Amino acid sequence: MSTSIENEQVIEESNSSEQDDDLNKLLLPDVQNLPLIPPSAVETNFVTYFALDFTKPGHDQYIYRHANGLCVIGLAPSHIAFKDEGGITAVDFNVGKSDRSGVKVTGKRKKNAQHFESNTALCKVSTKNDSYIVRCCVKGSLLEVNPQLIKHPELLNVSADREGYIAIMMPKPADWLKVKASLVSLQEYKKMRQVSCDIKNAVPCDDAS
Repeated sequence: MSTSIENEQVIEESNSSEQDDDLNKLLLPDVQNLPLIPPSAVETNFVTYFALDFTKPGHDQYIYRHANGLCVIGLAPSHIAFKDEGGITAVDFNVGKSDRSGVKVTGKRKKNAQHFESNTALCKVSTKNDSYIVRCCVKGSLLEVNPQLIKHPELLNVSADREGYIAIMMPKPADWLKVKASLVSLQEYKKMRQVSCDIKNAVPCDDAS
């Protein structure tokens, strides 16, 4: 009887030891297996897509798609505006019949959200010698634009893929599926535009999808 009890204790202790080892691996991972650069919030929480030559050649934009359906819209590193000397110098949300910067969405139902088509203008970005229209890229509700760009348009030159985002849209699931078919993935974008992760205004190196 005592031998049976001792064996059970040995088994329990062995199982407990294995569980402790597994827990330690989770809490204290092997440093050699960690990535050199931790994944960014965009890589972790969003899938990256691109709309290439949107309405005009060289008008490349990105769409970060969150699991909850939200889409962050911005200028891709290959956008023609970045090729102008001195980069982007001004951002104007007063386009079309209303000033997009005046959007004030409230509550869970997103009251007061404006509903736009994919080719609707979001803003105009200007360089020293030219100006370019930035568009929604997806059909849906405009939840907000990035007001920092009005006073600090230089954010587009140094961080277009992060702090320099243009706007946040919320498309309906059916509308998203329609537009998704016309978009390209991060890996496809890098091949088509021959860009890499070490360029200015870089997007993540690895495809989050």
